[in-house]
Amino acid sequence: MTTEHVDVLIVGAGLSGIGAAHHLQARCPGKSYAILESREAIGGTWDLFRYPGIRSDSDMFTLGYSFKPWTAAKSIADGPAILDYVRDTAREGGIEQHIRFGHRVARVEWSSETARWTVTAERTGAGADAAAEPVTLTAGFLFTCTGYYRYDEGFTPDFPGLDRFGGKLIHPQHWPEDYDYSGKRVVVIGSGATAVTLVPAMAKDAGHVTMLQRSPSYVMTLPGEDPIANAIRRALPAKAAYAVVRWKNVATQAAFFALSRRLPKLVKRVIAKTVQAQLPDDVPLDPHFTPTYDPWDQRVCLVPDGDLFKALRSGKASVATDTIATFTEDGIELASGAKLDADVVVTATGLNLLALGGMEIAVDGREVALNETIGYKGMMFSDVPNLAIALGYTNASWTLKCDLTCEYVCRLLNHMDAHGYQQVTPRNHDPSLQTLPFIDLKSGYVARAIDQFPKQGVRAPWRLYQNYARDILMLRRGALEDGAIEFTRATPAVPEREPLAA
Repeated sequence: MTTEHVDVLIVGAGLSGIGAAHHLQARCPGKSYAILESREAIGGTWDLFRYPGIRSDSDMFTLGYSFKPWTAAKSIADGPAILDYVRDTAREGGIEQHIRFGHRVARVEWSSETARWTVTAERTGAGADAAAEPVTLTAGFLFTCTGYYRYDEGFTPDFPGLDRFGGKLIHPQHWPEDYDYSGKRVVVIGSGATAVTLVPAMAKDAGHVTMLQRSPSYVMTLPGEDPIANAIRRALPAKAAYAVVRWKNVATQAAFFALSRRLPKLVKRVIAKTVQAQLPDDVPLDPHFTPTYDPWDQRVCLVPDGDLFKALRSGKASVATDTIATFTEDGIELASGAKLDADVVVTATGLNLLALGGMEIAVDGREVALNETIGYKGMMFSDVPNLAIALGYTNASWTLKCDLTCEYVCRLLNHMDAHGYQQVTPRNHDPSLQTLPFIDLKSGYVARAIDQFPKQGVRAPWRLYQNYARDILMLRRGALEDGAIEFTRATPAVPEREPLAA
């Protein structure tokens, strides 16, 4: 029985995977490809998360694809609108027909002899109790677009007394369908992007919502609609307006990040002043909105139209900064002795990271430990051939980097075809190269799992710079053959020669 083969196998049909397919079709039209998606729907994060108020914490002019202008009025969009955008892209480009749903990639094995990946996936059965069926196919190039967190479980700390709690416990990653929390007392544990989204959304219908945080995050208000962007869109054609607004927002994000790194005390004061102006008199800035770390040591939370602060001012929401002593039958007892009554507790306590969707990797019979590799240009790994990942920025919109990565992968594939190359492998020739963690955030969810990820080097091309303008020069314009990447030409088999006649 012949095993199916594709030139490029994309893993994941979320925002990144659909974008990768579009770029591949546009730039490498002769390449065959398939997308394996472990779930039964397009959308990834934007289909998985269904909690109240789900939205982006990046503007859609930069989170949107470079090739498909965002046309809706809202710049900070809600989850359903983003999901529609991703699905529209898949439908318009004929990408849907390339997706195999219910296929989780378990293992990939590279053979230099055949210059192919053998991919073993588990295809889920029709029923909930049906056993997974193994599926095998081969691919010349593997492009993983799986994000970096586990889809099957979120992170919930081992809270003392949790088993005593008699109310409803929910992790946002697994929000129950059609759950009615009207009139209920809600405690949202956490202070990150998910928590600051949930609190104002739930406060509209709940009896009261308390955001319980061990330590605060930086929170900044932005308008849900960008008035400058909307003015530019009225003045210019859609494509031109999108490009101008995209670069405006990229420049603004980059300037804010650079200022945060160079003058963190100034940025702290500016954020504190804007937050203070929006707080009600009975909610002090300190300790509730005074983080102990510098801006961008962790991601800054965006609050569209100040909705979190509006909820606090309305009295429908409150904030408590404390640690949990124990759960009780009807709430949470804090270390200070205070008690929060709760019918519902939402644990917005973070994600569990997972590199490459948890797949096992082997190269020429050798098991690859990802944490022993070094990232090349933030998208490939040392000594791992013909494999790239889509990984977005931590200090800007995810898609900015993913678009560039897709362009680079297509350049790479076309370059290999033009020169008869069959294999491309990053090689680190400097054993003394100093390394750093692959993800440069100090957030708890990163710290818990960063040792499972590759390292990055201290200089190019092994450094992940988190700089869009620099990456444009390196990925879109830079030389492909840079001395740190090894190309291997196809070696055709030599036919056996007939013996010479006597």
